[in-house]
Amino acid sequence: MAHDDNDLRAVRARIDALDDQILELVTERARLAQEVARVKRAAGESEDFYRPEREAEVLRRVSARNQGPLTDAQVMRLFREIMSSCLALQQPLRVAYFGPEGTYTHAAALKHFGHDARMVPLGTIDQVFREVETESAQYGVVPVENSTEGVVTHTLDRFMSSPLQIVGEVELPIRHNLLSNTEGLAEVRKVYAHQQSFGQCRGWLDQHLPHAEREVVSSNAEAARRAAAEPGTAAIAGDAAADIYGLGILASGIQDSAANTTRFLVVGRQSASPTGEDKTSLVISSANRPGGLHRLLEPFARYGVNMSRIESRPSRQGMWEYVFFVDILGHTEDANVKQALEAVQAEASLVKILGSYPRAAR
Repeated sequence: MAHDDNDLRAVRARIDALDDQILELVTERARLAQEVARVKRAAGESEDFYRPEREAEVLRRVSARNQGPLTDAQVMRLFREIMSSCLALQQPLRVAYFGPEGTYTHAAALKHFGHDARMVPLGTIDQVFREVETESAQYGVVPVENSTEGVVTHTLDRFMSSPLQIVGEVELPIRHNLLSNTEGLAEVRKVYAHQQSFGQCRGWLDQHLPHAEREVVSSNAEAARRAAAEPGTAAIAGDAAADIYGLGILASGIQDSAANTTRFLVVGRQSASPTGEDKTSLVISSANRPGGLHRLLEPFARYGVNMSRIESRPSRQGMWEYVFFVDILGHTEDANVKQALEAVQAEASLVKILGSYPRAAR
């Protein structure tokens, strides 16, 4: 036993020494971040020190060099928080998100910006856009699509009238729980949830709570708030909502698809520089004539540009006229992307670049 105790003390002493080194290095990094801010201010930059392309490069580099035992996701989360704290020393970020606190959009905002950004929950997607457009916040985070339930149309439609650029994306695995203060499923008479969450958990609810009333609310956080206040009710929400509203977890992982993932967009007033692993989003449209869509999309194939998503929406300019939201891999400054877009513009009645930005870190 004494031998084991000596071994344990030796390991703990080594850990303490490493902790001291880590603290010293993190402190030095923070000081260098302050020096970066000083140099930028001396050069006349004072608006926004956040650079999405720079942070994406840092996260990709540490992920590539990671040899375990921590996972890449754990390593990136550690470095995200370090960068968030260092950026707060330069200039605290104000980030608007489609709230309230405890929603998946809140979790996406924290994943992208870290806990030292000032998070501002807002009640609608439109309010998030306006908060950034009026410069009340530097950035906004909004949901855009779910892997099982499809696109968030309010977000797509808002881009038609907004000058904002997409500067980043976040992919968040969605793990739904059934939260309640009841003792068991038999006591649940009503379930609250956002409409998309009901769609993502339809099979589980049909099997386990077929007789419970389902009421749609504005967010899963609002669902949790109501479930905390009303006996005999439950909410579909994540772990954060359970902690915030003091609810127990009656069942975890109730989403019908294990691969359930939601994609969020980060919007700002300036586009990001190329990183080599980028995505570009745009809106295109052409006259309603035979072969029109083929002529719009053919240049992407001609110049070797991979199109990862296309979604149609009514243009609201005329009956049965549509615009197409398209995601392509690459940056507008890439030679092949630039050539493809020039060819698309020759065929299109509308081309609006929504932004080039680093692809989501997995």
